[in-house]
Amino acid sequence: MKKHFKVAALSLAVMASTNAFAQDSQEPAYRSWGGISGLYYNTDPDRPLAGDVTVDDGNGIALEYGFRFTQSWAARVEFTALDLDYSTGGDDSGEMVGIDAMYFLTNDSMYIFGGVKRQSVGESTTLANLGIGKHWDIVDDIRLITEVAAYQDFGEDYDDYSVKVGVAIPFGERTPSAPRDSDNDGVIDSKDQCPMTPAGVRVDANGCSIDDDNDGVLNGVDQCPNTPAGKKVDAKGCAIRDADNDGVVDSKDMCPDTPAGVKVDEKGCTIFDEETVEITLRVLFDNESAVVKMPKDPEISEFAAFMKEYPSTTAVIEGHTSAPGTEAYNMDLSNRRAANFKKVMVDMYGIESSRLDTIGYGETRLLDPANNAEAHRVNRRISVTVKETVKVAEEK
Repeated sequence: MKKHFKVAALSLAVMASTNAFAQDSQEPAYRSWGGISGLYYNTDPDRPLAGDVTVDDGNGIALEYGFRFTQSWAARVEFTALDLDYSTGGDDSGEMVGIDAMYFLTNDSMYIFGGVKRQSVGESTTLANLGIGKHWDIVDDIRLITEVAAYQDFGEDYDDYSVKVGVAIPFGERTPSAPRDSDNDGVIDSKDQCPMTPAGVRVDANGCSIDDDNDGVLNGVDQCPNTPAGKKVDAKGCAIRDADNDGVVDSKDMCPDTPAGVKVDEKGCTIFDEETVEITLRVLFDNESAVVKMPKDPEISEFAAFMKEYPSTTAVIEGHTSAPGTEAYNMDLSNRRAANFKKVMVDMYGIESSRLDTIGYGETRLLDPANNAEAHRVNRRISVTVKETVKVAEEK
């Protein structure tokens, strides 16, 4: 902890000395101040006083006087009447005196301080201290002091800290207040004829907007001064129509009714991708039968719906048989199976006959070459596949 404290103090010193050259030397908000504060002081739990007696914590009253050299830099002297409690009961009184260098951040948002204190309560010891604080505006000529500080004993590895709250009375010459600009439009309040201008809006010398409807066209040129927010406008400030909201104005849109959410080209027409769609159907038959047993099966209905959805498609219905039987018989049976399925498609589902061809393969294209009942069952079939390349609109 001791090493950490010394490193922090050294870092603060380096930062402060470096920043001293970066800060300007303008006059501070107040030249000097005097203050009085209440102090809560917490000691390291291992800090001894005498023998086995250790110091607990305490409180005090602090008086300070500070002087600001520049807007950023100041110094102060401080005297604190301090009472510390003992862990065994009782307390002891004394004082703590010292001096601090102080560095005020931009706009006095806070200050950083560091210095040396001599503490005489029971035993005397010298401490380095480092902390942060702020002078808060309360009313004219009164500031609220708030500080937190840490202390490191030079001789021992003991760390204390304190919290301070009080009041300060600034005095001395002050920098005149800058003219107020409440709406931050660059025109001071005394000359601003439009004091509530929204942030980021351009204004004229009187602080009034020079583009009242914020469409990017100045009032002197804007022939449509009340354009709704977010509308694209032309050079005269009037809304450019885009009826289908595809980003291409109506005057250039060759496809004025583009669906919402799709990509369009520079002419406002939908950009398409090509996509292949496909459906395959297999229907099984009983042994030595060419009858389509369940013509309203959901899979058959789905196949017919697919062909209706893509009316430019055609299909070849392939008939097949199992291995038992003569080749001639099986070839005839496979042709009848394909023909009967085509008839179902045409008569029951209304598919044009010209879109369907049939072919029989007999036993030449077995799905399962095994010589068993299950193989014969899956080989007694028709199969048909339909593919179509379609155009699909690209989404934004």
